Amino acid sequence: MKGEVKNRRDKIINAFKEKGYRITSQRLAIFDILAKSDEHPSVDMIYKQIKKEFPVTSLATVYKTIVAVKELGEVLELGFSDGCNRYDGQKPYPHPHLICTVCKKICDPDLESLEHVTEELRKESGYKIDHHRIDFFGVCPDCQG
Repeated sequence: MKGEVKNRRDKIINAFKEKGYRITSQRLAIFDILAKSDEHPSVDMIYKQIKKEFPVTSLATVYKTIVAVKELGEVLELGFSDGCNRYDGQKPYPHPHLICTVCKKICDPDLESLEHVTEELRKESGYKIDHHRIDFFGVCPDCQG
């Protein structure tokens, strides 16, 4: 397991332990998916992966685990109007996303120019900004071909 992935997985496990949650094999598998997935998976996507190794796991188990991870601040939930929320376990903090309107792929661009936008908005507006969400929608290179 790569260093970054192991560190993210360990952070999620430690957050669960600190709250007194049980660490089950199914939860460890969910944590692994969240820590290493670049796809920003939905609960259904995670469920389909988990069922391969743990066939008796219910969709409710996956959903409840994701809710708990989200409450602990260890996953970023991306809500969409179609009701198909996606989850980012690698970067559980506000950051921009590129979203393909055709295949629904989600990518994390590295845009240094956006780093100072929050501070600039805070200064200009007087708002105390708790979080933000910046999404860019378009057609990915794979779907353009």
